[in-house]
Amino acid sequence: MEEQIREHYFMAVRISLVLILELYIVVSEPVLIWASGRTFLLLSLFVGAMAGKGLASEKKKWLFFCMAVLIWILLMSVLGKVFLMLGILLCYEGISELRPDVYWYGVPFAMACVPSGIGIGTQLVLTFLMSLIYLQHDCIVESYRKQAGEDILQEQRLKHSLYEKEYEIQRERKRSLLASENRILEELTRIAQTLHDRLGHNINGSVYQLEAVKVLLEREPETSKRMLQAVIDQLRTGMDEIRAILRKEHPGKDKLTILHLEKLCEECRQKGVDAGLFTEGNLSEVSEACLEILLDNAYEAVSNSLKYAECTRIEIRIHVMNRMIRCSISDNGKGCEKIVDGMGISGMRRRIREVNGILDFETAAGFTINMLLPRKG
Repeated sequence: MEEQIREHYFMAVRISLVLILELYIVVSEPVLIWASGRTFLLLSLFVGAMAGKGLASEKKKWLFFCMAVLIWILLMSVLGKVFLMLGILLCYEGISELRPDVYWYGVPFAMACVPSGIGIGTQLVLTFLMSLIYLQHDCIVESYRKQAGEDILQEQRLKHSLYEKEYEIQRERKRSLLASENRILEELTRIAQTLHDRLGHNINGSVYQLEAVKVLLEREPETSKRMLQAVIDQLRTGMDEIRAILRKEHPGKDKLTILHLEKLCEECRQKGVDAGLFTEGNLSEVSEACLEILLDNAYEAVSNSLKYAECTRIEIRIHVMNRMIRCSISDNGKGCEKIVDGMGISGMRRRIREVNGILDFETAAGFTINMLLPRKG
C-alpha cells in the first residue's frame, strides 16, 4: 500500500491541482456558476483525461494527454480565455514528459502574461507555484528515485558477487580437499610399495621356513628350533623396519600444521590475494591441541578475509615464546566498525577458551585477529 502511494503521489498532486484550478476559475467567474451541464461535463472529462494519463502505460500516456488538450481547446472555444490556466498546466505536463533543459520550465510564464478573466498577476503567481511543483518532482524527486533504483541494482550486483565468491571459495575448498585426498592416497600407495619392497621377500621367506618347520618338527626337533628362532628374529627385524619406515614417513604435527598453512597461503595467491606465513620459534614444542586451534582459527580468519575484507594482502604470523605462543592473522582490507559474533567468530572464541587462551581484534587498519595460547594447552 505504501509503495503504491509513493508511486502515484504525483498523480494525486496533479489531479488535486486540476480540481483546485477548475474550482478557482468557476468561483472567480460568476457566470460559470450557472454554466450549462456541457461545460461541467467538459471539466469532468478534463479531470478524467488527466487521471488516465497518470495511470496509463508509457505508450498510452500521450493518448490521454492529447484528449486533455482537445478538451481544453473546446473549453477555450466555448468559454474563452478564462481556462487559460488549464493550458499552462498542460504545458507543464508536456515539459514533464519530455524532460528538456530546466529553462524550458519558464516557457509557460509567457502564456501567463496573456490576459484572461482571472488577471495576469494571479496567473503569474499560480504559474510560479506550478513550476515549483513540477521542478521539484522532475529535477529533485525523480533524481533521488533514479539514484535509489541504481543503488538497489548495485546492492543486488554486490550480493550476487558475494554469492559467487562464496561459491567459488567452497568450490576451491572441495578441489583442495580432493587434491589432499589424492595426495594421501598417493602417499599410502608409496608407503605400501615401500613395505612390499622391503618386507615382502622377508615375510615370504619366513612363511616358507615355517612350512619347513612344520614338516621337520617331529623328525628333527633341534633343526626346527633353530629355524623357528631364525624366523622369529627375521620377523622382529621386519617389525623394526616397519617402525622405522613409519617414523620416517610420518611427519610431526608441527610440520603438518606448517604444510596446511602454506597450502592455505597458496590458495589465497591463486585467488589473487598475496598471502605469507611467518614463524619464529620451535613449533615442535607446542601441544597438538594448540596447533589444531591455530590451524582451525587460521582457516576461519582467512576465509572471512577473502569473503568480506576486499583485501589484497593477508599475513599469518606465529611466534613461539617461553610459555606462550602468539599468532596474528591480519589483512589490509576495509575492516569493520562493529564486530558481530557470528558462527565463525563464536567458534574461534570457544576454541581459545578451551585452552584458557586470549583472543582479541584490531580494526584500525584492515582487520587483525590476535591469539595468545599456552604452549602446552
